[in-house]
Amino acid sequence: MKVFGVKFAPLNVPLERRLQTLAVAIWMFFTAFGNFWGYLLTAYLLFYTETIRYLVLLYFVWMYYDWDTCNRGGRSKIWTRAMRDNAFWRHFCNYFPIKLVKTTNLNPNKSYLFIYVPHGVLAMGAVGAFGTDILGFRKLFPGLDMRAITLDQHFKVPFFREYVYNAGCCASNMKSIDYLLSTPPASPFTGRATVLIVGGASESMESTPGTYRLIIKKRKGFVKLALKYGTPLVPVFSFGETDLYNQLYGPEGSTFRRVQNYIRSLIGLAPLVFSGRGFFQYSFGLIPRRLPINVVVGSPLELPKIAEPTTKEIDEYHEKFIKSLVELFETHKHNYIENAKDVTLEL
Repeated sequence: MKVFGVKFAPLNVPLERRLQTLAVAIWMFFTAFGNFWGYLLTAYLLFYTETIRYLVLLYFVWMYYDWDTCNRGGRSKIWTRAMRDNAFWRHFCNYFPIKLVKTTNLNPNKSYLFIYVPHGVLAMGAVGAFGTDILGFRKLFPGLDMRAITLDQHFKVPFFREYVYNAGCCASNMKSIDYLLSTPPASPFTGRATVLIVGGASESMESTPGTYRLIIKKRKGFVKLALKYGTPLVPVFSFGETDLYNQLYGPEGSTFRRVQNYIRSLIGLAPLVFSGRGFFQYSFGLIPRRLPINVVVGSPLELPKIAEPTTKEIDEYHEKFIKSLVELFETHKHNYIENAKDVTLEL
């Protein structure tokens, strides 16, 4: 039903779908404003409570002790199990729905660097496929300890950091990724999958429905790291990721994009102007649209171990990886994109 151009949801929506929408909305608002709420809650407990403030001070001691865990492989499975596998995440993944698609077996005794594209506005596919255990990553790829890379700043915010840690994430800095690629995982795991979204904030500003624009041509640091440890690169493509939101788009060089880049340089986050749907209507809001996301894990690109790779060697394997990524996209786009013949990958 439409009223003044706004399409409203019917009244007889099943409870299951309502719960799915609620789960995604909670995650959306918690993640988008988690840093703010973390600091606000800390200030309130310190200045406006009598007894709990002392527990907060003890928590600060714990934060000091735990400060570098994000650079040393993250929290163990004992910590993350309850956070990653529960009814909330089932509702979250079923909302779109998100599916994790395996195209080949991976050696359970090796470490891999998964390169996830595109980022989209909020990387919903990465959250469902690698930030939870709902889609069966550990059954599809037995033996691999999965660690997703996210912004360093999230690990510094009181209380909010616990969510990021217990989702199995690690920090996006050289020390952290070096550790993950060079250190064997703890038992019972025998190998590791480190998930990196190389496009980051810049790529989120390129996300508009029906397009697949990747920021990867000049992003070569991940190839250098992979060569240093001989870690195979695995292309991961998220079909549908860019369709979840409309975005006010300013091409590179426009005034709007320059303002976005300036704000991003100050706060570390991309200042996006986007719209999806609301709780009870489908025309606008901050909740993503209910559209399928298919996260396809491709075949690994084997790399030699070169302690100090040259620029030429980095460029060579970077080009090979891009070819494998394009091949993955072209091979599977007809399965997941309408009018696939008209959709191209923009690098």
